[in-house]
Amino acid sequence: MLPVSIDPEIRDRYRRRNRAHTLFLASGAILLLGLCAYTLAGPTGVVWAALGGGLSLVLATHMSPRMVLGLYGARELSPHAYPQVYRIVRLLSERAGLSAPPRLYRVPSRMMNAFSTGRRDEAVICMTDALIARLDAREFVGVMAHELAHIVHEDITVMALADIVSRMTSVMSALGLFLVIFHLPGLLTGGGDVPYAAIVVLIIAPTLGTALQLGLSRTREYEADVGAAALTGDPDGLASALEKLERMQGRMWEAMLPQGARIPDPSVLRTHPQTEERVRRLK
Repeated sequence: MLPVSIDPEIRDRYRRRNRAHTLFLASGAILLLGLCAYTLAGPTGVVWAALGGGLSLVLATHMSPRMVLGLYGARELSPHAYPQVYRIVRLLSERAGLSAPPRLYRVPSRMMNAFSTGRRDEAVICMTDALIARLDAREFVGVMAHELAHIVHEDITVMALADIVSRMTSVMSALGLFLVIFHLPGLLTGGGDVPYAAIVVLIIAPTLGTALQLGLSRTREYEADVGAAALTGDPDGLASALEKLERMQGRMWEAMLPQGARIPDPSVLRTHPQTEERVRRLK
């Protein structure tokens, strides 16, 4: 099938929306961390939170992808056994402007999945055996283009920052609540006013931080979809792959449940957007 003509105005509108959402959500998460740090230790806490977050981000982004792959038991994909896979990724990488294609790894799994990790100049794409076996060539190209878009957009760094901010917010919240509970008897017996506002902030911060992190993840998935469509000129290929992934993964999970049961899937708790909405935008 020949590539379709993608309307630049529609593509740019979605990109502007995605970037605005990214800026809003990321800024909200950082401000929430700053508020927790200020509640806990005043301006000094904010400074230490900034230093700790910056150092953690440097360490996270320079961590070798092999450490992540080791958690999944991934093995390097043989170029002799899968020459077509290497050819697809090489051509898409050239089109994306990468200096070198990402290294390719596989995970022996019945689940259909793919993910990217590492920095732009040291990236890895990992895919499961089931993904390679069950997607047709057009769908596979769409998925690889999606992962390459994550790499080009530096989404690994963005989500590493979001994860660090969310974890630091949760730790500060727990520490702050512990200190409040520890000093509560003294406060209640006249040792001072109970800091109700601070307590409310510390209670809701972890939940709000997680919601912001998940919202940011969904926004970056939309942006990677747009990037994949621009790379391949075939939005329908990725849309077809997403529908197949949703259909097959749903069957596998539902087979483990009692007859007639369905998996609860609240959209606010998803790391990825609803498949129906992703397909609608791609169409």
